[in-house]
Amino acid sequence: MRKSTHTTEYAHLRERLTELRAAAGLSQRALAAALKVPHSWVAKVESGDRRIDLVEFGWFCAACGAAPEAEATALLGDVARRPTRKRGGGR
Repeated sequence: MRKSTHTTEYAHLRERLTELRAAAGLSQRALAAALKVPHSWVAKVESGDRRIDLVEFGWFCAACGAAPEAEATALLGDVARRPTRKRGGGR
């Protein structure tokens, strides 16, 4: 299995996080202040230089006024609808 950060699905996650922040009217610095993290943390998450885990995803969504459960469901639904890629080797 390849690293998820190098997939179109992960790019979609990063795009969605950026959209949530923008829709909330928050700059990267304002969101960082709300999360009590350096502003570079938000920039790195949105650019893909830093991976975000599930708990951090929930904090990020909540700080933007979005329901983490609904956002995760939508994102995972997108992943589930994508065709699975078979690797060579006959499994």
